[in-house]
Amino acid sequence: MLNKFAALLLALSAAATSTADAQTQRLQNADLTARVAHARKLLRDVPLVDGHNDLPWAMRQFANSPLDVVAYDISKPVPGHTDLARLRKGGVGGQFWSVYVPGEVADSGYARIQLEQIDIARRVIARYPRDLQWALTAGELRAQHKAGRIGSVLGMEGGHVIENSLGALRAYYDLGARYMTLTHNVTLDWADAAGDVHRHGGLTEFGREVVREMNRLGMLVDLSHVSPGTMSDAFDVSEAPIIFSHSNARAVTDVPRNVPDSILRRLPANGGVVMITFVPGFASQKVADWGARLNAASKAAGTDADAQFKAVAAFRQANPLPRATLGDVADHIDHVKKIAGAAHVGLGGDYDGITDVVEGLEDVSKYPELLAELMRRGWTDAELKGLAGDNVLRAMSQAEKVAARLQRERPASTKTIRQLDGTR
Repeated sequence: MLNKFAALLLALSAAATSTADAQTQRLQNADLTARVAHARKLLRDVPLVDGHNDLPWAMRQFANSPLDVVAYDISKPVPGHTDLARLRKGGVGGQFWSVYVPGEVADSGYARIQLEQIDIARRVIARYPRDLQWALTAGELRAQHKAGRIGSVLGMEGGHVIENSLGALRAYYDLGARYMTLTHNVTLDWADAAGDVHRHGGLTEFGREVVREMNRLGMLVDLSHVSPGTMSDAFDVSEAPIIFSHSNARAVTDVPRNVPDSILRRLPANGGVVMITFVPGFASQKVADWGARLNAASKAAGTDADAQFKAVAAFRQANPLPRATLGDVADHIDHVKKIAGAAHVGLGGDYDGITDVVEGLEDVSKYPELLAELMRRGWTDAELKGLAGDNVLRAMSQAEKVAARLQRERPASTKTIRQLDGTR
């Protein structure tokens, strides 16, 4: 009898716990729903300006019809992370469309591919005028958002595309590029990349001239992908705010692509912005460590391609890929706020430039959920508006003011890499 009574008590206790857990979950869901709704309201007041979306590259690689912006119709659901409906759901009000060119394709011609990527982006913007409109200044981005459209501007990823020519840099600016990432994954004749051999200790003298000419044009200097030495040299030279269009905090995830605290501390004096990215290996140390171990397993297999394939397959089977989470991304945002201040952080998802995604941030519709998490962590409305767009628009506006002054003070630079560095 006693055993039956004890069992009944246990059952009642378990039922009560289950009911309490369900009630707690309902309250948490209701709170999340309210916070997401508040985030959407904030994004009606300020444009969410994302620093880096690789849709033009996804279109270039579209298996059915490469480079065909009609076939890859973003007015309908598409295979990637970005279409018009999801942009609207995510509250995106301004977009830097990345016109990426791999740094490893020199034999194919950087300039040709760069022009093709710009052409893709321009055709996309022209194809959907009710949703996308050119916005080449901070003021135009705000105006397009107010008119209910997504202000669109181009960002070049990798200074190799100027082929050591300041004239080419100016031509790209005229075609709509308003930032240039100084390097991609390959060290240039004038700048060290994070993911390659550091040959110069940062920027060469020609590299410094590139930064100076970008300041004169009003083109934002983007330091994602560059080495810490290049970062430091660019801060030394630039008279305008600097951005990182898609990078995270190295103190949170220790990989070369992320930004050291020593550089974060320089942002307030410069006025620049680190735009936090959703690349799993940059957001989560567990994912980064898993990737390092996978690479080690591949290298240990030697140079035989079949052996490498088998080693990688065996590693993946024994070691499932961990998942980066929305909370991991929020940790990076919090860290930049702690070191540099809330006025120096933004968002640069890198959607359609990634294969694996962050759990909770699977596509461009998910920005309100990230803002909701930051609300839970105590971020104010003013701080969230800064993160969403006000911070990068302030940097862009200041860069435009610097450019107006510099254009009064000096003409376009005609310096060459041969004159300044004694090469080529």
